[in-house]
Amino acid sequence: MGTAREDRRLAERVEELLADDVPLPIVAAGDPVLRRAAEPFDGQLEPALLTRFVAALRRTMHAAPGVGLAAPQVGVGLRIAVIEDPAPVPEEVRLARGRVPQPFRVLVNPSYEGAGPARAAFYEGCLSVPGWQAVVARHAEVRLTAWDEAGRAVDEVFAGWPARIAQHETDHLDGTLYLDRAEPRSLASNQAMAELWAQPTPERAAAELGFELP
Repeated sequence: MGTAREDRRLAERVEELLADDVPLPIVAAGDPVLRRAAEPFDGQLEPALLTRFVAALRRTMHAAPGVGLAAPQVGVGLRIAVIEDPAPVPEEVRLARGRVPQPFRVLVNPSYEGAGPARAAFYEGCLSVPGWQAVVARHAEVRLTAWDEAGRAVDEVFAGWPARIAQHETDHLDGTLYLDRAEPRSLASNQAMAELWAQPTPERAAAELGFELP
């Protein structure tokens, strides 16, 4: 935890961000805040300010739109993230990717570990790396431990696409971008994705672009 002065400056920074009551600006790759390990949350924001900040993260995530957002992505180096996925996808995609609806969740000081040896590889993108996607092999299931915004313990196993979201957002809090874990040869623009690689799985992309899947 930082000093009292640092905590006060952090709270003031969050107040400034919330002043306009609009979706927050999302920090793009290249900003150092995305490459630093975020500070564990330990009361740096008073409960009322934390509630407002969480609401702003959710509003920003919806506006982007995305299915997760970590505090460093709006320039706040605290271990806080939000996730939510209504999963409006065809049945074929749901079955292939395990993409099922994920209710709104607040994750405070989250960490994860693989729950079993299985790995799954799919294209994913990031609000802080707009315009691009790449294949990332991740744990198919993870055990996630965290706290929620009310200080209640979270200890759950996430599988399928919710596991991918949890890993992606927790990685942000460690200063890791999805590109650090991605298969470089899979990198594709959003336009190329729509035209060439929109299949539920990346098998054809792997064959034609020349990379391996787990």
